[in-house]
Amino acid sequence: MPLSRRGRGSRLAGSRAATSSLPRATALSPKSASRGALSISHAQLLTRRRHSSEQVPPESEPQADFRSGKWLQEPVTGDARDSRQALRARMSSKHRICSQEEVVIPYAYDNDSGSMDLELSNLETIKKGSSSIELTDLDIPDVPGLHCEPLSDSPRHLTQQDTLNEAIVDKLIQSIQRGFNGELKGELEKLTFLGSLSSLSRALPYDETTESFIHSHIADIVHTLNVLVQEERPHSLSSPVRQEVFVTIADLSYQDVHLLFGSEDRAELFSLVIKSIITLPSVRTLTQIQEIMPNGTCNTECLYRQTFQAFSEMLQSLVVKDPYLENLDTIIKHLDPWLQSVKDHERERATAGMTQVLKCLSRHLSLKLPLRFQRLGHLVALMALLCGDPQEKVAEEAAESIHYLLHITLRLKYIIHDKKNQQSLKRAMTKCREFLELYSSAAKCFYSCPFRIAQVPEIMGVICAQLSIISQPRVRQQIINTVSLFISRPKYTDTVLSFLLCHPVPYNRHLAEVWRMLAVELPSTTWILWRLLKKLQKCHNEPAQEKMAYVAVAATDALYEVFLGNRLRAATFRLFPQLLMTLLIQIHHSIGLTMSDVDIPSGLYTEQEVSSEVTPLCFAMQATKALLLRTCCLQEFNIMEKNKGWALLGGKDCHLQGVFLLANALLERNRFLAQKVMYLLVPFLNRGNDKHKLTSAGFFVELLRSPVAKRLPSIYSVARFKDWLQDGNHLFRILGLRGLYNLVGHQEMREDIKSLLPYIVDSLRETEKKIVLSAIQILLQLVRTMDFTTLAAMMRTLFSLFGDVRPDVHRFSMTLFGAAIKSVKNPDKKSVEKQVLDSLVPLLLYSQDENDAVAEESRRVLTICAQFLKWKLPQEVYSKDPWHIKPTEAGTICRFFEKKCKGKINILEQTLMYSKNPKLPIRRSAVLFVGTKKVLSFL
Repeated sequence: MPLSRRGRGSRLAGSRAATSSLPRATALSPKSASRGALSISHAQLLTRRRHSSEQVPPESEPQADFRSGKWLQEPVTGDARDSRQALRARMSSKHRICSQEEVVIPYAYDNDSGSMDLELSNLETIKKGSSSIELTDLDIPDVPGLHCEPLSDSPRHLTQQDTLNEAIVDKLIQSIQRGFNGELKGELEKLTFLGSLSSLSRALPYDETTESFIHSHIADIVHTLNVLVQEERPHSLSSPVRQEVFVTIADLSYQDVHLLFGSEDRAELFSLVIKSIITLPSVRTLTQIQEIMPNGTCNTECLYRQTFQAFSEMLQSLVVKDPYLENLDTIIKHLDPWLQSVKDHERERATAGMTQVLKCLSRHLSLKLPLRFQRLGHLVALMALLCGDPQEKVAEEAAESIHYLLHITLRLKYIIHDKKNQQSLKRAMTKCREFLELYSSAAKCFYSCPFRIAQVPEIMGVICAQLSIISQPRVRQQIINTVSLFISRPKYTDTVLSFLLCHPVPYNRHLAEVWRMLAVELPSTTWILWRLLKKLQKCHNEPAQEKMAYVAVAATDALYEVFLGNRLRAATFRLFPQLLMTLLIQIHHSIGLTMSDVDIPSGLYTEQEVSSEVTPLCFAMQATKALLLRTCCLQEFNIMEKNKGWALLGGKDCHLQGVFLLANALLERNRFLAQKVMYLLVPFLNRGNDKHKLTSAGFFVELLRSPVAKRLPSIYSVARFKDWLQDGNHLFRILGLRGLYNLVGHQEMREDIKSLLPYIVDSLRETEKKIVLSAIQILLQLVRTMDFTTLAAMMRTLFSLFGDVRPDVHRFSMTLFGAAIKSVKNPDKKSVEKQVLDSLVPLLLYSQDENDAVAEESRRVLTICAQFLKWKLPQEVYSKDPWHIKPTEAGTICRFFEKKCKGKINILEQTLMYSKNPKLPIRRSAVLFVGTKKVLSFL
């Protein structure tokens, strides 16, 4: 039994009659719908008859010059229902024929001007007990010239003829239920279902049966509509079903039955219907498809225009009654990816749809607190970007959207929550206007040249300049979100970065907050951090200048703030190798500089002087420390702290030692990151100036101790070190030898390194102590594999280092000499015997050296020489007592060597050479040895 009818007033929001064979409440004669018609299908005729049930003449709308400012003095007229009625009129039988006549989509432009508000959301509740405060336009008497008309709750009153009787309602319900049962096989059945559902919605205000049926079958309706949309061809438009879905959703929305909000399946339907219209091919493509595959029943361009018009009206129906603006927030969420589409026609459709939504909302704004609108700043910034779109239509729509956003802003009531007392509404509105004035210059930029994006720096300038006077956290965050949107668009990233970097360092707390609180989607984080990093790297790649570029210091401080904020954490880990090396290079460039050595743009520090404590080095140091801490390199950080690594890094003569320390710490504690850095450095070594290359090379050579280093092709290691060994800069020669020493630990690399032995042996003649010692360390590893020619040449060079004033060089040269003697093969021993004999006297005398390490090594190598000669040294040779204390021991030693060397070398001549040695113990030993020998000769 049907439920009893009840009268709930005579409001009727539906606008169409039942279709097909079902009785229709108000059906005009179909003759008017068929005059001049081409041959059309039954289904299309059905659709046209539905839309022709109400014929309302379109109302002309005056076009105002938005630059004149007169729009503030003109009342806002019309409502969404008027738009629907005008739409019905334009969709009359004449236009529904789908002829070549143009069907105009309602994109009227009310060109107004003014300022915009970047934050309208998150209005605070005035007091806990006032959660349902409703704001009307009567509450804003202090905004002169601003008039509006309240949205009529009854846009159209039913007459007795309009009312659907019980029989009609029952038949409509039966028709809809057949659709639920899957009886929608053809286009006619689908249109009949949609028409029945739309017509039934008209009875919702006064019929309990209709209300009960609709609300109990919401899930079925959503599911069926989802199926209907999915069954439409995604790349062509030949059926009005998609259009009728939009109209049906709109009709139900006007009756407060929302099919697109509230649950996951409804959200999916919303996403699907938007995608179904936005992703259609361009109108040109649709027309070409029709020419290739004509269906003979419809003009595709005409059908597209009608379909998009229905889509726009559907969106408007969602915000006509949206007191908390949460529906608008959802619409923006769904349209956002299409507003940023790379396809021009998709971007144009999304922008046009958004413009219509904002236009409708600006005319029917009736708010209740608390507002649930979170995306206004995002939308304003996005529309600002689209003002510079290369597609003129997109830019025009975006400019109009900004106008409507301004209109909405001026109609909003900005209520501020005061902890002590509730501010008067008038005072709140005053603050609202002051807030809007902060952005007036940005709004003027949009309107003065809407087809160019040159206004981005101006927008950023307004934001950064006014952050200091905005205290509300939510408002500040919304503004930062706006900056985040700008900076996340690849086309404008560099523009925004360049602007932000043109501020005094260290950044004040407001700009520091912008860097720290950047809120961007994950795919954009790496791009933003990479572009910021490139700003700094570009300074390192240029030839050395008289002064450091200011952008290098600013970018370094920006990186520090970004690390502290930790919002780009994933990107920081991903770019760790590049970040670490770039900051270390910046440290090298900053050593010894003050801010007076930086090329600061004129006028940048007009209000404050640069503190003497602020230096480029301190920015680079703090950024490097923050990077290590944010990437969980705590052990590496502690190693640097305990070993005074930061002081080494910042020292003019010990920078490379600090680099070595950090590289070794990373290799020891985090091999994975160390290997990533090593692979980065392969191409990195070829870039930049000497400081860039030296720091990179220092880190690179230390990482060659990693087992992964043996996988590197020799062209990237051994061949590069060959060039370094011949470089005019002694630091590169040191790094080349250090790298070879680390590589020689890998057995697989030794064969390649042996090709550089001549260069390494030549390094023994260097005056730089580090070079000689590094060469000796490498040769000690390779001495057993040397050919005899190289070995003999090396021994001659080493012999010249005996007695070197540098104790370490002296000692290790003897060590290598001893190792060389041991490495001589039997066939070659006769050839080196003379060199061995010549080394006996020096080794014997230096066993008396005041340096215990040198003396001990001399005795050890002397033993090796004796073994080579197959001699057994007297025990007195190993005594640590000076000869002048025990002259008898000296006599024993002298007699032994006189006997063994007789006829082979001139001991007396060699000893006399050392009688003038600068070291007293050596001179004294030489004289004592000569005297003993003469006494022995006399005896």
